[in-house]
Amino acid sequence: MITLRAEHLGSGRTHAHWPKPALPEYAFIGRSNVGKSSLINMLVGINKLARVSNTPGRTRNVEHFRVEGTLTNDRPWMLADLPGYGFAKVGQVERAAWKGMIDAYLKERENLQSVFLLVDARLEPQKNDLEMIQWLGEQGIPFVLAFTKCDKLKQPKVDSNIAAMRRELKKTWEKLPEIFMTSSETYLGREALLSFIDGVNARWK
Repeated sequence: MITLRAEHLGSGRTHAHWPKPALPEYAFIGRSNVGKSSLINMLVGINKLARVSNTPGRTRNVEHFRVEGTLTNDRPWMLADLPGYGFAKVGQVERAAWKGMIDAYLKERENLQSVFLLVDARLEPQKNDLEMIQWLGEQGIPFVLAFTKCDKLKQPKVDSNIAAMRRELKKTWEKLPEIFMTSSETYLGREALLSFIDGVNARWK
């Protein structure tokens, strides 16, 4: 497996604490405990790049990383790890602060190329995920869906849950977002995700 060079650039809640928007950037977001940190580590090939925890809500700021290249070239890009949404056990004030930070980042980060919205493949469509998908669409923010933990169920059940998501989206969407199947354990989807990033990076000016 090819390991990409990557470094943690910083952690912050406001524009003043985020890196300069000088490179194409990709944000990773999903429900708490969707496996976001594990997927980021799998994608880059570094086990401890993003902190993995069994406790929901560990990521509380926007964590920025610089990554050198993909599987085919050395073109640099940035990765942003956003706090999870859903059932993290935090107070209303803290939850509101997270929401404000995430909204500001997603709407105002000028070099943001795409959001990877992570969805737990073990579950049927969840209200929180559908609301986030709808919000991203309303804001005109490009995004794709990455189903995580696809190795935890038999393939027919994974396919059934993904099909259920497609049916839900077809109720309000004419064109569905691109969908990836992933597993941080088996590295399923790594090549496809990096190929997607590589294609977008090629159009970056």
